[in-house]
Amino acid sequence: MPTKLRIAACQILTSSEPDESADKVIVWMERAAAEAVEALAFPEACLCGYASDPTYWEHARPEPFLSAEARVAEAAGRLGLAVVLGTVHWRGDRRYNSLLAIDRGGQVRGRYAKSHLAESWSTPGDRLPVYELAGVPSCFIVCHDIRYPELVRLPAIAGARICYFCSCESGLLAEHKVSAYRCMPVARAAENDIYVVMANSPADARRLDSPSQSHGNSKIINPDGNVLCEAGHFEERLVVATIDVDAARRRWPERAVEDQTVLRDWLCDGAALVEGQARPLDKRA
Repeated sequence: MPTKLRIAACQILTSSEPDESADKVIVWMERAAAEAVEALAFPEACLCGYASDPTYWEHARPEPFLSAEARVAEAAGRLGLAVVLGTVHWRGDRRYNSLLAIDRGGQVRGRYAKSHLAESWSTPGDRLPVYELAGVPSCFIVCHDIRYPELVRLPAIAGARICYFCSCESGLLAEHKVSAYRCMPVARAAENDIYVVMANSPADARRLDSPSQSHGNSKIINPDGNVLCEAGHFEERLVVATIDVDAARRRWPERAVEDQTVLRDWLCDGAALVEGQARPLDKRA
């Protein structure tokens, strides 16, 4: 595992067309590579701009998404980037709001599908993975998932040192939510003693009521809860930091399964559900 890693969140707007969105994603991947970034996260449903119109999903098919994903994976291999890509995938007739985890050689490590939904067009995910990206055990959450701390705590117990949080949250017109949106990713980092990389869609000054825009504020959060770098509301930009991987010590998840508390066995059982565990889980006597 590397001791230093240059990571980034990419805060951009994309369109409902997967191929067009992939064009823009690859341009920003090239910019990230030029800044020596090694791992890069994009917003939720980035390949379709978080399309929420039911008519869109009546006609949407897997093939354009798979083609766009393959182009992004090829670019990841060419540029030496690990990428967490907001996308949509199908299993049979079920559709998932998901993240595709691509490692630096262009190798697809797997997918995480959003567990707690805020949209009607997708199916809840049924897996909680830890994948090694750029050499670092990593976990994943999507947008509304941030309100459910166990989705980060259990993978952190299993060894995750970075949580990639990809979102397209409510926009600036929902001003009453902005404070909570800021505190929750900070809490997930501090309570688990790991890094959180948040890639959120920016606000669109031309269409503040569009579901494909949000409020920005993409950020990288230190394990102590301090924000290392943060974007504004409207800008499209990379949020970049070089992190000390060893600083993600996971002290509080470790203690949660070591201390003799009423929750210890429950937490061990929950952590055993994590796929791709980076360390032994059963702390019970």
